[in-house]
Amino acid sequence: MIQGKQKTAGDEMILLKKTKSLCPVCKKVLEADIEEKEGKVYISRTCPEHGYFSYLYWDDADAWRRYESFGVKGTGLANPQVIRDTSSCPFDCGICNHHTSTTLLANIDLTNRCNLNCEFCFANARACGFIYEPSLDQVRDMLTILRSELPNPTPAVQFAGGEPTLREDLIEIIKMAKDMGFLQVQLATNGLIIANDPEYTLRLREAGLSTVYLHFDGVSKETNFKLVHDLRAIENLRKAKQGVVLVPTIIKGKNDHEVGEIIKFAANNIDTVRGINFQPVSFTGAADPDAISRERITIPELLDRIEDQTGGEVEKDDFYPVPCVVPISDFIEVYTGKPQIKFTAHQHCGAATYVFVRDKKIVPINRMIDVDCFFESMERLKSQLESAGPISRKMVALSGIKELYSSIRKSDDGGKELWKSLRNALVTHNFDSLREFHWNALFIGTMHFMDNYNYDVDRVNQCCIHYATPDGTLIPFCTYNSGPVFREQIWKKYSKNPE
Repeated sequence: MIQGKQKTAGDEMILLKKTKSLCPVCKKVLEADIEEKEGKVYISRTCPEHGYFSYLYWDDADAWRRYESFGVKGTGLANPQVIRDTSSCPFDCGICNHHTSTTLLANIDLTNRCNLNCEFCFANARACGFIYEPSLDQVRDMLTILRSELPNPTPAVQFAGGEPTLREDLIEIIKMAKDMGFLQVQLATNGLIIANDPEYTLRLREAGLSTVYLHFDGVSKETNFKLVHDLRAIENLRKAKQGVVLVPTIIKGKNDHEVGEIIKFAANNIDTVRGINFQPVSFTGAADPDAISRERITIPELLDRIEDQTGGEVEKDDFYPVPCVVPISDFIEVYTGKPQIKFTAHQHCGAATYVFVRDKKIVPINRMIDVDCFFESMERLKSQLESAGPISRKMVALSGIKELYSSIRKSDDGGKELWKSLRNALVTHNFDSLREFHWNALFIGTMHFMDNYNYDVDRVNQCCIHYATPDGTLIPFCTYNSGPVFREQIWKKYSKNPE
């Protein structure tokens, strides 16, 4: 990191692309360069008042280039909340006509109350001095706005906080979301109440809860002070037949040595644990520059640790950026003639893979099929469908998918079964057929949310995780929590006892 000084000859870097960023001191929007130096990628800018700043963006330039090749821009909402002549991102939200992604996952903060006082808190809960807790009617209005999006209503909502299980009406809120048509209703929780009340856990599932996102920082008492409660929560979720995703905040030097063990723990509890969503630490609020250098872990570093700590069972190259699946959506859209949900998040926001677990064996999807070949073939097949007439379209699809089989299958060890399920899903455009695949699928993903130091406005412009707020606006995740920090403004504006 180079901070608060003029650039010198020794700081020369290779320009990779242009973007905009923020001054970490005054938050002014600045022209910025994404640059390579000594195999690492930095985001650099100069503030007229506070000088030159350059912070680590990705620690592996080759990995950055690989992910860059998957970049794709969406078309955004057909009914944006605001129409503007020019973009004023990131300081003027809701979602405007310059935003290029729809809402794939909406977050709604149900409260800023919490029953823990963690050393690190992304939401800065309990430190506000006031209570933010939208009414049931306000929550209903937020859900209604999300379901009114075009061309596709928001498919998934996550209730967060603070600690959302402190809401006495949470069961009613989950039922309401399910009744309004959300395909996925998620709960982000520290798990304390779930750990202590098995009956409550069952009521959550019966209300229509799809997934519990459990804050889970490690498999030892040194990295996870509430491990005993987490294990009890997972056991209660198992009894309730409720799926859970583990959500570890990864901080270099604190718990990054346990990422492999977290994956093994998830695999050993595959009957209940459906995935892991690693979240590299983001430095919201004021941060010590030394702490940033010491504790920052980028996506490639995290993937290196996963490969090392799993003994190569899960490799760095097994992971792909979020927009890699856009060719599948494009194919289905052309085949059906119906608008599809598209994962057009920025290519450097996150990474993910699927592994399959059977008989204590972890097999990444890459070992079963040639994933790169699959995506390339889907793009070619989409082009063939576009030039085919309506009558011949199904024949083209069937013929093309049949040809895919021999080119992408890599292993008979589960590969044939997986391909059969994929084929049925693509032909019938009903992905319920994937449930026939009897290996246990485990999602492993990471999303590196931004802070004022690695802020990239292009990433905000493509954000697909949006917060719904009581005033009716939708706000991108990394604008709500960093940069302008709309979270504090919204919480205070709609608080029950403002200062």
